[in-house]
Amino acid sequence: MKLSLFVHMERPWSDDRQPSYRQAYDDFLELCLMADQGRMDKIWTGEHHGMDFTIAPNPFLNLVDLARRTQHVRLGTSTLNAAFWHPIKVAGEAAMSDLIMDGRLELGLARGAYSFEYERFDASLEAWQAGQRLREIVRCLRGLWAGDFEHEGEFWQFPKTTCIPKPTRPEGPPVWIAARDPNSHEFAVEQGCNVKVTPLWKGVEEVQDLMGKFEAAKAKFPDQTPKILLLHHVYVAKDDADARRAAETLHQWYTTFGAWFQNKRPVVQGQIDPLSAADYAINPLGSVDDILATQVIGTANQVQDRLALYKDMGFDEFAYWSDNGLSHADKMGSLERFIADVAPGLA
Repeated sequence: MKLSLFVHMERPWSDDRQPSYRQAYDDFLELCLMADQGRMDKIWTGEHHGMDFTIAPNPFLNLVDLARRTQHVRLGTSTLNAAFWHPIKVAGEAAMSDLIMDGRLELGLARGAYSFEYERFDASLEAWQAGQRLREIVRCLRGLWAGDFEHEGEFWQFPKTTCIPKPTRPEGPPVWIAARDPNSHEFAVEQGCNVKVTPLWKGVEEVQDLMGKFEAAKAKFPDQTPKILLLHHVYVAKDDADARRAAETLHQWYTTFGAWFQNKRPVVQGQIDPLSAADYAINPLGSVDDILATQVIGTANQVQDRLALYKDMGFDEFAYWSDNGLSHADKMGSLERFIADVAPGLA
């Protein structure tokens, strides 16, 4: 099972814990360089707009910068929000990025998660339509990379077009699709794409369910050979007390995530209206104890045992999700312990 890092610039709190934008980017780079030097397989970063929570308006920019600073890792758009892009633009920017990266690009696509973002790109956009746009783009990509491709679809129509420049491989970079329901798994596998899954705030039972959907999709399309990646929050703690502290902060992070997802609170200057202690106490996504149980939080041995379980389930790759609201020093310490004390036991 390959090990990778999923990371954003993040400024989740509207208080004195916020780093400057420049500092947030420097912190992002430092984590990425540690992952590269620690020989993790990939670095993934996503796409979001108008939100200080996770800052990533164009992941291609970050990855091209990382390509000049790293030596070993492959570099992936973990969830380019396809509904916000035109197929020709996705194909072209991916190909140009792949060219600059010397063929290290992994292209991850998703429908997007936040109605806050949908509203700002297209007032009529919602999750189902975003998913249909994702599917239409996926069906266009390899045709555009091959060249002289014309398209008459539900959302886009264009005459014969060739992606310029061409990507480094005729078939283009590996394509990954974020999937949750059985139809999404089946679409990804049928199209010859890899699959990315996350249980979010849920635990092992949800992970097993997601793997079951992937296995069912593979059985339905046996000629395809897709890979599957599991994305999960990780914190490698110094001791049990440190693990508890991390779970408390991640509980606050998930409360904030839930508030962004519900899209009911005022947002000022990219920051959600501050949450109170009462908001944290009634988090519908679970308690601190739930977070400690469901997420990959614990000492190195405990984290290694959980990842060994996921490896035995058949996951091809595990992505260490570093966004959690903790300090940069905490994130660096956890990742350092992960590389030194967890990863060798999973080789």
